[in-house]
Amino acid sequence: MTYFIENYGCEMNIAESAAVEQILIKRGWTKAEDVQLADFVVINTCSVRGSAEERIFGRLGFFTGLKKVRVLAKDAKRRNMEVAADYVAKNGPKPLTVVVMGCMAERLLHDLKKQWPVVDYVVGTFGKEKFHEIIPAVERNQKYEMGYVEPVYKFAESYYEENAFSTFVPIMHGCNNFCTYCIVPYLRGREISRSVEDILHELDILSERKVREICLLGQNVNSYNDKGVKFPELLKIISAHLDEIKSTIEWIRFESSHPKDFSDELIEVIRTDRKICRGIHLPLQHGSSEVLRRMNRKYTREDYLDLIAKLRKAVPDVELTTDIMLGFPGETEEEFEEAYSLMKEVEYESAFMYFYNPREGTPAEKMDNQIPLEVKKERLQKIISLQLELTQKVMRRRVGQTIKVLADIVSKDDQNELLGKTEQNERVAFRADPKIIGTFVNVRLDSLNGNTFKGTLV
Repeated sequence: MTYFIENYGCEMNIAESAAVEQILIKRGWTKAEDVQLADFVVINTCSVRGSAEERIFGRLGFFTGLKKVRVLAKDAKRRNMEVAADYVAKNGPKPLTVVVMGCMAERLLHDLKKQWPVVDYVVGTFGKEKFHEIIPAVERNQKYEMGYVEPVYKFAESYYEENAFSTFVPIMHGCNNFCTYCIVPYLRGREISRSVEDILHELDILSERKVREICLLGQNVNSYNDKGVKFPELLKIISAHLDEIKSTIEWIRFESSHPKDFSDELIEVIRTDRKICRGIHLPLQHGSSEVLRRMNRKYTREDYLDLIAKLRKAVPDVELTTDIMLGFPGETEEEFEEAYSLMKEVEYESAFMYFYNPREGTPAEKMDNQIPLEVKKERLQKIISLQLELTQKVMRRRVGQTIKVLADIVSKDDQNELLGKTEQNERVAFRADPKIIGTFVNVRLDSLNGNTFKGTLV
């Protein structure tokens, strides 16, 4: 049987989809070349913004039509479904099972199937263990009754992405911060940390599969705490374990961090351990202390800038990326300018930029002085234009350096070139034999083409 997984949203969704894929692979399933040919489709969803949910609804409309084509329904329409139509014309009816998982599934847990009959199973953020029952039922062409799902998050044994040199390793789940705009704590629940033993066990598995780089994941990754072992100590334990087992893993990344939990001890671990990559994602959200207060971010503009200064003093080669939100309720022109000036001062290499989108059930949804959409769009565009300039400025400073690069794929633009990844998570194109894919090499950065370096293998 065949499967196809569609991912929307954060890196945690990618990791959790990879865990589901491992279940399917172990049972002998294969990935379909085209979603229209799959017997089993999983849509992993996001609810952080309304636009993400609208995309999912559009996809459910597509799968409603696809299901009809797959069973040769009389009212089926072939337009945009030609691959499936040809497939069933040759092979007869092939039923399709559709599963929706993730944050949107959790938010609409009891209503989604009523709204969209195309959905066979709704698997919320606490129900992923149910895949061990759903998949065998699909194999037997039987219906599985989901029943009660205990609201307790369980980590999978491994989140390995098949044939990947880089992979995510979730270490904690949920969030206790309750930023006033964010729906995540309501859908992911309170913070829970994965045991040190389970994390090290997964690293053993990944090492056996020749993984070269890991990214430790959590909604608030640096609030990790398992039986008194906090995040800086966990990094030390992981690094020592990788040395002990002579692991293929040489790089450690982590995200997403909260500035209030980015301790001096964590900075010192980054400074002293060369396995930890010098690319740090540190969400800002806003540059105004008053807006940060309304967001319940628990730090000020000054706190954030002090943290950046300490980090850059300790780790001079660090490059920073961030998240920033414009148009939060009550945001004045002066407050927007504070965000703009902070971005200019810090000089992020890149940023995820978006305007505030009300989420049902969050405190910010009910705040006064909601900003008109046209103003939000205008302010966002100013920030985007600034960041485009900053990205070029920051990346040009690195031209001429010779750096360590993980060669991971052949370039789609030039089959004679490989694409590699730097510690700072940048892309580098360079001519090399594809046999070196999956290894670390030294590359001189010669020039910049858009946001990709052009380099020479040293």
